[in-house]
Amino acid sequence: MSSDPRQPAPVFQERLSVPLRWWLVALSFVISVFVAVAFYLGPGNGLILTAACAAIVVAVLVPYGSRTITVDDEALTVGPHRIEWAWVGGAKALDAAAARHRLGPDADVRAHLVVRPYIPEGVEVTVVDIADPHPYWFVNSRRAAELADAINARAVASLPAETTDAES
Repeated sequence: MSSDPRQPAPVFQERLSVPLRWWLVALSFVISVFVAVAFYLGPGNGLILTAACAAIVVAVLVPYGSRTITVDDEALTVGPHRIEWAWVGGAKALDAAAARHRLGPDADVRAHLVVRPYIPEGVEVTVVDIADPHPYWFVNSRRAAELADAINARAVASLPAETTDAES
């Protein structure tokens, strides 16, 4: 998190990190590479190839697990993607079954997806910008209900006064 005073303080923040079990599988893979190469080509070559293999594994898993979801007073930010509150119609938290259905038979191919297979729940964020080709964003979250509540609070707070008065 930045200490820049120009940056708004986040209301909600979550990092979609790779789970420990993925790191354990990767470690098992790297160890098996060492054993196989060391047995066939010797321990020196085994260490060299294992180091290269470990570097590749880390280079893949670290960026994959570095997506951050941030809700602040200005926008919803998911990784490098950002949508301002004027274009957000609301959000709905989806449990594992509903999320699976929304990503499968009920999916829209135009949707903006930030999906991690190790996170079963998600949030569907409605996009109200007619110029945006994405009808909604689907974002996996370990705290889906909390994320949806934060998005809905900010989206409603950013509505123009005449819109909120007309609905009352």
